[in-house]
Amino acid sequence: MLKSNIAVGLDIGTTKVCVVVAEKDEIGKLNVLGKGRSNSDGLQRATVVNINKTVDAIKAAVADAERESSIRILGVNVGISGAHVHCIHSNSEISINQTGIVNESDVRRFLEKAKTNIRYLDIDHEIIHVIPQEFIVDDQEGLLDPIGMAGTTMRGSAYIVVGLRTKIRNIKQCVEKAGLEISAVTFEPVASGMAVMKEREKKSGVVVIDIGGGTTEVAIYIDGAIRYSEVIKVAGNDVTHDLAHGVKALYEVAEELKIKHGCAYSPISGEDEAIHIEGIEGRPQKTFPKSSVTMIIEARMMEIFELVRDSIKRSGYYEYINAGAIITGGGSLLPGTEELAHDVLGLDIRIGYPEGVSGGIKGSVNNPMYATVMGLVAHAFQNNLSEDYSFPPSQGEIKSDIPVEVSEGPEVPEPNPAGKKIVDRMKKFWDNL
Repeated sequence: MLKSNIAVGLDIGTTKVCVVVAEKDEIGKLNVLGKGRSNSDGLQRATVVNINKTVDAIKAAVADAERESSIRILGVNVGISGAHVHCIHSNSEISINQTGIVNESDVRRFLEKAKTNIRYLDIDHEIIHVIPQEFIVDDQEGLLDPIGMAGTTMRGSAYIVVGLRTKIRNIKQCVEKAGLEISAVTFEPVASGMAVMKEREKKSGVVVIDIGGGTTEVAIYIDGAIRYSEVIKVAGNDVTHDLAHGVKALYEVAEELKIKHGCAYSPISGEDEAIHIEGIEGRPQKTFPKSSVTMIIEARMMEIFELVRDSIKRSGYYEYINAGAIITGGGSLLPGTEELAHDVLGLDIRIGYPEGVSGGIKGSVNNPMYATVMGLVAHAFQNNLSEDYSFPPSQGEIKSDIPVEVSEGPEVPEPNPAGKKIVDRMKKFWDNL
């Protein structure tokens, strides 16, 4: 059976489920082999509210990705988000091993101690990530990769992402019921940032804003490491609901109206015109001024960016964001988003498309709505979570209902916890995040 190292990302969103299958080429770029997408209505604000609907959406997206890639999907790196996820800064200090040269074991001990130093972590929460931010070896400060440095003491800080155990378990349960194995769980702002940031932006100071259907995610990177993140419970669906209420139309009609005629910034909306809107349940068609549609959208998008601005100000890092903001996610596709964000945030703005994709069906994922799922794939590769996948001889043999058992515990399970994979993953962990 032909084998290949493949990584699969699974983004379970409020409005859609996305799956991407990709492999890495010899120069480190991603070749997209297949993707799948299905509508999702089993979540609200990135939180599962209907297990069966979510499972069905995952199965549908996986089936599409399997057909397109001719690969049977086994394990996935699944994204997680929601207002229940929050982050804690933790300091750590250890003595360096007897050789006086920092090695991988020292880094592991450093991260383990950072976890134990957390205060007020109750039994209702579990750790999703422990992300190194900075290492200090004796008096050498500002190290992102301390391995090989000589010294006696290593101290520094880590960024610990935690979430409600029950809500994480619901996501995991949906994935398992869809017949998939969980390779890892990744905080979605981390994934989105990995997909759209350039290295110089990450070092200079940048904020990544992912406007999804149910939530808007904010992640701030300073000096090459994530420093702050927040999930805001206002996003693209709220724009559509406002529009449906304003024009007295079905939600689906309002969504189509937003996509076809929407604009987030009135100064560039162009000339006013009458827009024809389908009536509800056989009622006659009606018209609505385009300027009024723009006004409704602009008001809610302005609120989103005002909440983002408040979040950035609370972080204390506003003055350090030299590279400006990257806006991604489906909500970034509205015309005028860049201009409105610039006015409200007072930062330079660009729209974030997935980076590092060079081959395969590249064009099919060249869209901000695929930023998170592409980041999940990149995160899997950079942390050695790719797996051997089989290429079935025919599409008729492709299956997605594979019974698996995933262990429960205080931390997200990872495959092969011992051996070279772990050593390599720990060695690259801080540099990649």
